[in-house]
Amino acid sequence: MDDQARYHVDIETDDVEAEARRLIALGAVEVGRWLECITLRAPGGHLVCVIPCHIDPKTFESHSQAWE
Repeated sequence: MDDQARYHVDIETDDVEAEARRLIALGAVEVGRWLECITLRAPGGHLVCVIPCHIDPKTFESHSQAWE
């Protein structure tokens, strides 16, 4: 058995490029792009897919977290 992570996390955002930059600054590495999505590998080895908003704007606004 290899040591590759077996899960990934999707992060839905209203600014894919800005969120990817934030995660890269925290140690993630970009590994690919597909359509409007950016795939990163976190320092722990798991994949993080930064994706544009797919839910309705009101729901997104009420559940989103703004990182300063």
